[in-house]
Amino acid sequence: MENVHILTQRISARGEFLPFSAEHYRNNKPAAIHSLLEKLQTTLSIEELLTIYAEHAKQLINFSGLQFQSSLGVAQIADSDNSKPPYSFNLDINNEHLGQLIYFCQYPLSGSIKQKLVDLHSVLAYPLRNALMYSRVLKLATKDTLTGLNNRSQFDAMLAQKLERFRRHHRPFSLMLLDLDNFKQVNDSYGHKIGDDVLQEFANVLCRSIRGTDSVFRFGGDEFAVLIDDPEFTTNKVIAQRVMQLVAQSSLMKQYEVTTSIGFTLANSKDCENEIFARADKGLYKAKASGRNCAKAY
Repeated sequence: MENVHILTQRISARGEFLPFSAEHYRNNKPAAIHSLLEKLQTTLSIEELLTIYAEHAKQLINFSGLQFQSSLGVAQIADSDNSKPPYSFNLDINNEHLGQLIYFCQYPLSGSIKQKLVDLHSVLAYPLRNALMYSRVLKLATKDTLTGLNNRSQFDAMLAQKLERFRRHHRPFSLMLLDLDNFKQVNDSYGHKIGDDVLQEFANVLCRSIRGTDSVFRFGGDEFAVLIDDPEFTTNKVIAQRVMQLVAQSSLMKQYEVTTSIGFTLANSKDCENEIFARADKGLYKAKASGRNCAKAY
């Protein structure tokens, strides 16, 4: 491993561990900065921005990982090795805090290297702010504002993607539809504020009931859906039972006598969006006709 270090980095007069490309970068700094800015302006993806930036920054320092933390979550470059010591930098524009950029480096960063990185951050900051604004707008367009779940437009897009993936790559899945029993009476008797509390509680129940590979949606009112990455009725039954159990255990749901009815179906390779949805809806109708507070397959 030491041979690799000898080939990829040198020690400067200040004792810094630098890549050999650092001297070339210093001699061509204006052109390099201009090239970086042009590349950063080609995308609104935070992950792609980090990848472009990382390729440029590695001409200055050796780092094993690069991560950006913001109010939208954590983004990082592909194959980021975050096991080395972290060095964090706040990214701000005109008193607006964008987040923290974190380098994971085997060797300490000197003051001069930190300053060079700060100078580079000024090039990254504006494209990154644009990407953050775009991500927030996109999130608003695809999220239900009351519950934070994916909305109907996002469901339509993901269902179409899953059907296409099933046809092309033989990756089957299931669709589950759910609504709340007695919800209209809650709204009529106690008002929309209590109704909103019930919807938020049910959204939390759904998120606690599914696996990381599944996706939850709210269509509006008390209508919800789950796309399940599993082609087995058994998995659907387990998730449905978990949902009904958590609803039964909820003090809020008990107080207003709210339960849930559930219908589910398995996708097949010849399905279109309307066909699989219609089958799951028939399963939901069966559950309602069977006395509610139950799950039925179709």
